[in-house]
Amino acid sequence: MIRTLQKKFTVTAMIAVTVLLAVLLGAINAVNAFTQTAESGRLLEALAMQEGFGPAPTRPDDDFQDGRRGFFQQPMNENRRMSALYFTVRYGSGGEAEDVELRHIASVDEDEARALAARALASGKDSGRLDSYRFQIVEPAEGTKTVILLDVSTQRYNVLRVAALSALAGGLAWGAMLVLVMALSRRAIRPIAENMERQRQFVTDAGHELKTPLAIIQANLDAMELMGGESKYSRNIRSQTRRLSDLMQNLLTLARIDENSVPMDLSEVDLSALAAEELEMFRAPAELKGIAVDSELAPGVAVQASRAQIAQLLSTLLDNAVKYCPEGGRVAMRLQRGDRAVLTLANTVSAPVDTARIFDRFYRADAARSQKAGGFGIGLSAAEAIVRLYKGSISARMDGEDTVVFTVKL
Repeated sequence: MIRTLQKKFTVTAMIAVTVLLAVLLGAINAVNAFTQTAESGRLLEALAMQEGFGPAPTRPDDDFQDGRRGFFQQPMNENRRMSALYFTVRYGSGGEAEDVELRHIASVDEDEARALAARALASGKDSGRLDSYRFQIVEPAEGTKTVILLDVSTQRYNVLRVAALSALAGGLAWGAMLVLVMALSRRAIRPIAENMERQRQFVTDAGHELKTPLAIIQANLDAMELMGGESKYSRNIRSQTRRLSDLMQNLLTLARIDENSVPMDLSEVDLSALAAEELEMFRAPAELKGIAVDSELAPGVAVQASRAQIAQLLSTLLDNAVKYCPEGGRVAMRLQRGDRAVLTLANTVSAPVDTARIFDRFYRADAARSQKAGGFGIGLSAAEAIVRLYKGSISARMDGEDTVVFTVKL
Protein backbone atom coordinates (compact mmCIF):
# COMPACT_ATOMS: atom_id res chain seq x y z
CA MET A 1 0.00 0.00 0.00
CA ILE A 2 2.83 2.40 0.84
CA ARG A 3 4.38 1.75 -2.54
CA THR A 4 1.07 2.43 -4.33
CA LEU A 5 0.52 5.70 -2.45
CA GLN A 6 4.15 6.66 -3.01
CA LYS A 7 3.75 6.14 -6.73
CA LYS A 8 0.57 8.24 -6.84
CA PHE A 9 2.19 10.99 -4.75
CA THR A 10 5.26 11.05 -7.01
CA VAL A 11 3.21 11.14 -10.20
CA THR A 12 0.99 13.94 -8.90
CA ALA A 13 3.94 15.99 -7.66
CA MET A 14 5.87 15.56 -10.91
CA ILE A 15 2.84 16.57 -12.97
CA ALA A 16 2.73 19.80 -10.95
CA VAL A 17 6.48 20.32 -11.41
CA THR A 18 6.22 19.63 -15.14
CA VAL A 19 3.41 22.15 -15.58
CA LEU A 20 5.29 24.76 -13.54
CA LEU A 21 8.53 24.30 -15.50
CA ALA A 22 6.68 24.31 -18.83
CA VAL A 23 4.86 27.54 -17.99
CA LEU A 24 7.97 29.24 -16.57
CA LEU A 25 10.38 28.26 -19.35
CA GLY A 26 7.74 28.80 -22.01
CA ALA A 27 7.14 32.34 -20.72
CA ILE A 28 10.89 33.06 -20.68
CA ASN A 29 11.31 31.84 -24.27
CA ALA A 30 8.21 33.69 -25.45
CA VAL A 31 9.45 36.95 -23.92
CA ASN A 32 12.91 36.38 -25.41
CA ALA A 33 11.51 35.70 -28.89
CA PHE A 34 9.23 38.74 -28.68
CA THR A 35 12.11 40.94 -27.49
CA GLN A 36 14.41 39.78 -30.28
CA THR A 37 11.72 40.44 -32.86
CA ALA A 38 11.02 43.89 -31.45
CA GLU A 39 14.75 44.70 -31.38
CA SER A 40 15.21 43.74 -35.02
CA GLY A 41 12.18 45.86 -35.93
CA ARG A 42 13.61 48.89 -34.11
CA LEU A 43 16.99 48.38 -35.73
CA LEU A 44 15.43 48.16 -39.18
CA GLU A 45 13.55 51.41 -38.60
CA ALA A 46 16.74 53.09 -37.36
CA LEU A 47 18.60 51.92 -40.47
CA ALA A 48 15.86 53.37 -42.65
CA MET A 49 16.41 56.75 -40.99
CA GLN A 50 20.21 56.40 -41.20
CA GLU A 51 20.03 55.79 -44.94
CA GLY A 52 18.19 59.07 -45.31
CA PHE A 53 14.79 57.62 -46.12
CA GLY A 54 12.91 59.80 -43.71
CA PRO A 55 11.62 59.14 -40.16
CA ALA A 56 10.69 55.65 -39.04
CA PRO A 57 7.06 54.82 -39.72
CA THR A 58 6.14 53.79 -36.18
CA ARG A 59 8.53 55.62 -33.82
CA PRO A 60 9.44 59.30 -33.37
CA ASP A 61 12.91 60.28 -34.51
CA ASP A 62 14.30 61.04 -31.05
CA ASP A 63 13.80 57.42 -29.92
CA PHE A 64 16.74 56.53 -32.14
CA GLN A 65 18.80 59.65 -31.71
CA ASP A 66 19.35 59.75 -27.94
CA GLY A 67 19.58 56.02 -27.32
CA ARG A 68 16.54 55.79 -25.06
CA ARG A 69 15.13 52.28 -24.59
CA GLY A 70 12.75 50.17 -22.61
CA PHE A 71 13.75 47.82 -19.79
CA PHE A 72 14.50 44.89 -22.13
CA GLN A 73 15.77 46.97 -25.05
CA GLN A 74 19.32 47.78 -26.06
CA PRO A 75 20.23 51.41 -26.77
CA MET A 76 19.85 52.25 -30.45
CA ASN A 77 23.15 54.14 -30.77
CA GLU A 78 25.65 54.52 -33.58
CA ASN A 79 27.63 51.42 -32.63
CA ARG A 80 24.50 49.32 -32.83
CA ARG A 81 23.62 50.60 -36.28
CA MET A 82 27.16 50.17 -37.59
CA SER A 83 27.25 46.52 -36.46
CA ALA A 84 24.07 45.67 -38.34
CA LEU A 85 24.29 43.34 -41.36
CA TYR A 86 22.02 44.68 -44.07
CA PHE A 87 21.80 45.73 -47.70
CA THR A 88 19.51 47.99 -49.75
CA VAL A 89 18.07 47.84 -53.24
CA ARG A 90 16.69 51.04 -54.78
CA TYR A 91 14.00 50.98 -57.46
CA GLY A 92 13.40 53.86 -59.84
CA SER A 93 10.09 55.22 -61.05
CA GLY A 94 10.05 52.62 -63.82
CA GLY A 95 10.12 49.74 -61.35
CA GLU A 96 13.67 48.64 -62.26
CA ALA A 97 16.38 48.00 -59.66
CA GLU A 98 18.79 50.91 -60.19
CA ASP A 99 21.17 50.56 -57.28
CA VAL A 100 22.27 47.74 -54.96
CA GLU A 101 24.22 48.73 -51.83
CA LEU A 102 26.20 45.82 -50.26
CA ARG A 103 28.72 47.73 -48.13
CA HIS A 104 27.31 46.45 -44.82
CA ILE A 105 27.10 42.76 -45.66
CA ALA A 106 29.51 40.23 -47.17
CA SER A 107 27.42 37.08 -47.47
CA VAL A 108 25.18 38.32 -50.31
CA ASP A 109 26.10 39.10 -53.91
CA GLU A 110 24.25 41.49 -56.19
CA ASP A 111 22.11 38.84 -57.89
CA GLU A 112 20.95 37.39 -54.59
CA ALA A 113 20.20 40.87 -53.30
CA ARG A 114 18.05 41.68 -56.35
CA ALA A 115 16.19 38.37 -56.02
CA LEU A 116 15.45 38.90 -52.33
CA ALA A 117 14.31 42.47 -52.91
CA ALA A 118 12.00 41.34 -55.71
CA ARG A 119 10.44 38.76 -53.38
CA ALA A 120 9.92 41.44 -50.75
CA LEU A 121 8.16 43.71 -53.27
CA ALA A 122 6.05 40.80 -54.51
CA SER A 123 4.79 40.11 -50.97
CA GLY A 124 2.69 43.27 -51.13
CA LYS A 125 3.70 44.24 -47.56
CA ASP A 126 5.62 47.27 -46.32
CA SER A 127 7.57 45.10 -43.85
CA GLY A 128 7.92 41.47 -42.91
CA ARG A 129 10.17 38.42 -42.75
CA LEU A 130 11.89 36.72 -45.67
CA ASP A 131 14.01 33.63 -44.92
CA SER A 132 16.69 34.85 -42.49
CA TYR A 133 16.00 38.53 -43.29
CA ARG A 134 13.55 41.16 -42.16
CA PHE A 135 12.68 43.76 -44.76
CA GLN A 136 11.18 47.20 -44.87
CA ILE A 137 10.09 49.10 -47.96
CA VAL A 138 10.28 52.91 -47.92
CA GLU A 139 9.52 55.58 -50.55
CA PRO A 140 12.21 58.29 -50.34
CA ALA A 141 10.63 60.11 -53.30
CA GLU A 142 7.42 59.86 -55.22
CA GLY A 143 7.49 56.90 -57.60
CA THR A 144 10.65 55.35 -56.15
CA LYS A 145 11.08 52.57 -53.59
CA THR A 146 13.98 51.30 -51.54
CA VAL A 147 14.02 47.84 -49.99
CA ILE A 148 16.10 47.44 -46.83
CA LEU A 149 16.86 43.83 -45.82
CA LEU A 150 18.35 43.16 -42.39
CA ASP A 151 20.06 39.84 -41.61
CA VAL A 152 18.39 38.52 -38.42
CA SER A 153 20.03 35.08 -38.41
CA THR A 154 21.97 36.03 -35.27
CA GLN A 155 18.76 36.91 -33.43
CA ARG A 156 17.19 33.64 -34.56
CA TYR A 157 20.23 31.76 -33.33
CA ASN A 158 19.99 33.55 -29.98
CA VAL A 159 16.35 32.52 -29.64
CA LEU A 160 17.17 28.89 -30.43
CA ARG A 161 20.14 28.94 -28.07
CA VAL A 162 18.04 30.25 -25.19
CA ALA A 163 15.38 27.62 -25.99
CA ALA A 164 17.98 24.83 -25.98
CA LEU A 165 19.60 26.04 -22.76
CA SER A 166 16.25 26.43 -21.04
CA ALA A 167 15.20 22.95 -22.19
CA LEU A 168 18.44 21.53 -20.80
CA ALA A 169 18.05 23.43 -17.54
CA GLY A 170 14.42 22.38 -17.32
CA GLY A 171 15.33 18.73 -17.88
CA LEU A 172 18.02 18.84 -15.22
CA ALA A 173 15.67 20.60 -12.79
CA TRP A 174 12.93 18.05 -13.52
CA GLY A 175 15.33 15.17 -12.88
CA ALA A 176 16.55 16.75 -9.65
CA MET A 177 12.96 17.27 -8.48
CA LEU A 178 12.11 13.66 -9.35
CA VAL A 179 14.96 12.40 -7.16
CA LEU A 180 13.94 14.76 -4.36
CA VAL A 181 10.23 13.86 -4.54
CA MET A 182 11.00 10.15 -4.58
CA ALA A 183 13.27 10.57 -1.57
CA LEU A 184 10.68 12.50 0.42
CA SER A 185 7.47 10.85 -0.78
CA ARG A 186 7.77 7.78 1.42
CA ARG A 187 8.11 9.93 4.52
CA ALA A 188 5.27 12.22 3.41
CA ILE A 189 2.70 9.48 2.83
CA ARG A 190 3.72 7.11 5.61
CA PRO A 191 1.21 8.47 8.22
CA ILE A 192 -1.63 8.29 5.67
CA ALA A 193 -0.63 4.81 4.53
CA GLU A 194 -0.35 3.53 8.09
CA ASN A 195 -3.77 4.95 8.98
CA MET A 196 -5.37 3.37 5.91
CA GLU A 197 -3.59 0.10 6.67
CA ARG A 198 -4.97 0.08 10.22
CA GLN A 199 -8.49 0.74 8.91
CA ARG A 200 -8.28 -2.10 6.41
CA GLN A 201 -6.78 -4.43 8.99
CA PHE A 202 -9.62 -3.59 11.36
CA VAL A 203 -12.21 -4.40 8.69
CA THR A 204 -10.49 -7.68 7.87
CA ASP A 205 -10.13 -8.72 11.52
CA ALA A 206 -13.69 -7.67 12.37
CA GLY A 207 -15.03 -9.59 9.40
CA HIS A 208 -13.25 -12.75 10.39
CA GLU A 209 -14.26 -12.36 14.03
CA LEU A 210 -17.94 -11.91 13.13
CA LYS A 211 -18.02 -14.96 10.90
CA THR A 212 -17.96 -17.35 13.87
CA PRO A 213 -20.81 -15.82 15.94
CA LEU A 214 -22.92 -15.46 12.79
CA ALA A 215 -22.38 -19.12 11.95
CA ILE A 216 -23.29 -20.10 15.54
CA ILE A 217 -26.45 -17.94 15.44
CA GLN A 218 -27.43 -19.52 12.12
CA ALA A 219 -26.84 -23.05 13.45
CA ASN A 220 -28.83 -22.39 16.63
CA LEU A 221 -31.62 -20.88 14.56
CA ASP A 222 -31.79 -24.00 12.42
CA ALA A 223 -31.99 -26.14 15.57
CA MET A 224 -34.74 -23.94 17.05
CA GLU A 225 -36.81 -24.22 13.88
CA LEU A 226 -36.39 -28.00 13.86
CA MET A 227 -37.73 -28.24 17.40
CA GLY A 228 -40.29 -25.47 17.49
CA GLY A 229 -41.03 -24.70 13.88
CA GLU A 230 -40.59 -21.50 11.88
CA SER A 231 -42.01 -18.26 13.24
CA LYS A 232 -41.89 -14.60 12.31
CA TYR A 233 -39.16 -14.12 14.89
CA SER A 234 -36.98 -16.85 13.43
CA ARG A 235 -37.57 -15.44 9.97
CA ASN A 236 -36.45 -12.00 11.16
CA ILE A 237 -33.35 -13.47 12.77
CA ARG A 238 -32.50 -15.40 9.61
CA SER A 239 -33.01 -12.29 7.45
CA GLN A 240 -30.76 -10.14 9.62
CA THR A 241 -28.01 -12.76 9.90
CA ARG A 242 -28.08 -13.08 6.11
CA ARG A 243 -27.73 -9.31 5.82
CA LEU A 244 -24.77 -9.30 8.17
CA SER A 245 -23.16 -12.17 6.27
CA ASP A 246 -23.54 -10.30 3.00
CA LEU A 247 -22.14 -7.14 4.59
CA MET A 248 -19.10 -9.00 5.93
CA GLN A 249 -18.51 -10.66 2.56
CA ASN A 250 -18.57 -7.32 0.74
CA LEU A 251 -16.37 -5.62 3.33
CA LEU A 252 -13.82 -8.41 3.14
CA THR A 253 -13.86 -8.24 -0.66
CA LEU A 254 -13.20 -4.49 -0.58
CA ALA A 255 -10.45 -4.88 2.02
CA ARG A 256 -8.68 -7.62 0.06
CA ILE A 257 -8.85 -5.66 -3.18
CA ASP A 258 -7.57 -2.49 -1.47
CA GLU A 259 -4.71 -4.51 -0.02
CA ASN A 260 -3.97 -6.05 -3.42
CA SER A 261 -4.17 -9.43 -1.73
CA VAL A 262 -6.90 -10.95 -3.90
CA PRO A 263 -5.68 -14.20 -5.49
CA MET A 264 -5.77 -13.78 -9.28
CA ASP A 265 -6.81 -17.30 -10.34
CA LEU A 266 -7.32 -16.35 -13.97
CA SER A 267 -9.02 -18.59 -16.47
CA GLU A 268 -11.21 -18.18 -19.52
CA VAL A 269 -14.71 -17.54 -18.17
CA ASP A 270 -17.70 -18.02 -20.45
CA LEU A 271 -19.40 -14.77 -19.53
CA SER A 272 -22.47 -15.57 -21.64
CA ALA A 273 -23.14 -18.83 -19.80
CA LEU A 274 -22.32 -17.41 -16.38
CA ALA A 275 -24.62 -14.40 -16.92
CA ALA A 276 -27.44 -16.75 -17.95
CA GLU A 277 -26.90 -18.86 -14.82
CA GLU A 278 -26.91 -15.89 -12.47
CA LEU A 279 -29.93 -14.37 -14.17
CA GLU A 280 -31.86 -17.62 -13.80
CA MET A 281 -31.22 -17.61 -10.05
CA PHE A 282 -32.95 -14.24 -9.73
CA ARG A 283 -35.98 -15.00 -11.87
CA ALA A 284 -37.94 -16.49 -8.96
CA PRO A 285 -37.57 -13.50 -6.58
CA ALA A 286 -38.29 -11.19 -9.51
CA GLU A 287 -41.50 -13.04 -10.36
CA LEU A 288 -42.64 -12.80 -6.73
CA LYS A 289 -42.56 -9.00 -7.14
CA GLY A 290 -44.17 -9.12 -10.57
CA ILE A 291 -40.97 -7.92 -12.23
CA ALA A 292 -40.55 -8.66 -15.93
CA VAL A 293 -37.09 -10.05 -16.70
CA ASP A 294 -35.70 -9.61 -20.20
CA SER A 295 -32.31 -10.74 -21.49
CA GLU A 296 -30.32 -10.62 -24.71
CA LEU A 297 -27.00 -12.39 -24.23
CA ALA A 298 -24.63 -12.75 -27.16
CA PRO A 299 -23.21 -16.29 -27.20
CA GLY A 300 -19.54 -17.11 -26.82
CA VAL A 301 -18.47 -13.97 -24.95
CA ALA A 302 -15.50 -14.90 -22.77
CA VAL A 303 -13.14 -12.98 -20.46
CA GLN A 304 -9.90 -13.81 -18.65
CA ALA A 305 -10.84 -13.57 -14.99
CA SER A 306 -11.67 -15.45 -11.81
CA ARG A 307 -15.01 -17.19 -12.22
CA ALA A 308 -15.89 -16.68 -8.54
CA GLN A 309 -15.26 -12.94 -8.69
CA ILE A 310 -17.20 -12.45 -11.92
CA ALA A 311 -20.05 -14.48 -10.44
CA GLN A 312 -19.99 -12.20 -7.38
CA LEU A 313 -20.05 -9.16 -9.68
CA LEU A 314 -23.08 -10.43 -11.63
CA SER A 315 -24.86 -11.55 -8.47
CA THR A 316 -24.36 -8.15 -6.84
CA LEU A 317 -25.67 -6.25 -9.85
CA LEU A 318 -28.69 -8.54 -10.29
CA ASP A 319 -29.47 -8.52 -6.56
CA ASN A 320 -29.34 -4.72 -6.59
CA ALA A 321 -31.59 -4.56 -9.67
CA VAL A 322 -34.25 -6.92 -8.30
CA LYS A 323 -34.08 -5.55 -4.76
CA TYR A 324 -34.68 -1.92 -5.73
CA CYS A 325 -36.98 -2.50 -8.69
CA PRO A 326 -40.57 -1.67 -7.68
CA GLU A 327 -43.37 -4.20 -8.06
CA GLY A 328 -44.46 -4.51 -11.66
CA GLY A 329 -41.16 -3.07 -12.88
CA ARG A 330 -38.69 -4.41 -15.41
CA VAL A 331 -35.13 -5.73 -15.40
CA ALA A 332 -33.23 -6.08 -18.67
CA MET A 333 -29.76 -7.56 -19.19
CA ARG A 334 -27.75 -7.22 -22.39
CA LEU A 335 -24.37 -8.74 -23.21
CA GLN A 336 -22.49 -7.94 -26.37
CA ARG A 337 -18.98 -8.24 -27.70
CA GLY A 338 -17.04 -5.25 -29.04
CA ASP A 339 -13.44 -4.41 -28.38
CA ARG A 340 -14.30 -5.63 -24.88
CA ALA A 341 -17.16 -7.53 -23.30
CA VAL A 342 -19.97 -5.03 -22.63
CA LEU A 343 -22.69 -5.90 -20.12
CA THR A 344 -25.63 -3.56 -19.51
CA LEU A 345 -28.22 -4.07 -16.80
CA ALA A 346 -31.24 -1.79 -16.62
CA ASN A 347 -34.00 -1.74 -14.01
CA THR A 348 -36.85 0.57 -13.21
CA VAL A 349 -36.68 2.60 -9.99
CA SER A 350 -39.25 4.42 -7.90
CA ALA A 351 -37.38 7.73 -7.98
CA PRO A 352 -34.35 9.17 -9.82
CA VAL A 353 -30.99 8.01 -8.45
CA ASP A 354 -27.87 10.14 -7.96
CA THR A 355 -25.68 8.09 -10.29
CA ALA A 356 -22.63 10.23 -9.47
CA ARG A 357 -22.64 8.79 -5.92
CA ILE A 358 -24.17 5.39 -6.48
CA PHE A 359 -20.82 3.58 -6.13
CA ASP A 360 -19.84 5.39 -2.92
CA ARG A 361 -19.50 3.12 0.07
CA PHE A 362 -22.61 3.04 2.29
CA TYR A 363 -24.45 5.46 -0.01
CA ARG A 364 -28.17 4.78 -0.28
CA ALA A 365 -30.51 6.90 -2.37
CA ASP A 366 -33.41 6.27 0.01
CA ALA A 367 -32.21 5.06 3.39
CA ALA A 368 -35.68 4.01 4.56
CA ARG A 369 -36.41 1.92 1.45
CA SER A 370 -32.88 0.50 1.42
CA GLN A 371 -33.19 -0.60 5.03
CA LYS A 372 -36.49 -2.26 4.28
CA ALA A 373 -35.03 -3.97 1.22
CA GLY A 374 -32.07 -5.21 3.25
CA GLY A 375 -29.32 -3.17 1.69
CA PHE A 376 -26.28 -1.52 3.28
CA GLY A 377 -25.13 0.53 0.29
CA ILE A 378 -21.86 -1.34 -0.07
CA GLY A 379 -22.63 -3.99 -2.68
CA LEU A 380 -22.08 -1.70 -5.67
CA SER A 381 -18.81 -0.49 -4.15
CA ALA A 382 -17.64 -4.11 -4.06
CA ALA A 383 -18.79 -4.58 -7.66
CA GLU A 384 -16.85 -1.50 -8.75
CA ALA A 385 -13.75 -2.79 -6.94
CA ILE A 386 -13.98 -6.13 -8.75
CA VAL A 387 -14.29 -4.42 -12.14
CA ARG A 388 -11.38 -2.12 -11.34
CA LEU A 389 -9.31 -5.17 -10.37
CA TYR A 390 -9.51 -6.34 -14.00
CA LYS A 391 -8.77 -2.88 -15.46
CA GLY A 392 -12.38 -2.61 -16.61
CA SER A 393 -14.95 0.13 -16.16
CA ILE A 394 -18.39 0.35 -14.61
CA SER A 395 -20.77 3.28 -14.84
CA ALA A 396 -24.37 4.16 -14.09
CA ARG A 397 -26.75 6.57 -15.74
CA MET A 398 -30.42 7.45 -15.63
CA ASP A 399 -32.49 6.65 -18.71
CA GLY A 400 -35.44 8.93 -18.28
CA GLU A 401 -36.92 9.40 -14.81
CA ASP A 402 -37.60 5.78 -13.89
CA THR A 403 -34.76 3.62 -15.23
CA VAL A 404 -31.17 3.24 -14.08
CA VAL A 405 -28.69 1.61 -16.45
CA PHE A 406 -25.41 0.01 -15.37
CA THR A 407 -22.71 -0.58 -17.98
CA VAL A 408 -19.76 -2.88 -17.32
CA LYS A 409 -16.82 -3.26 -19.71
CA LEU A 410 -14.37 -6.09 -19.11
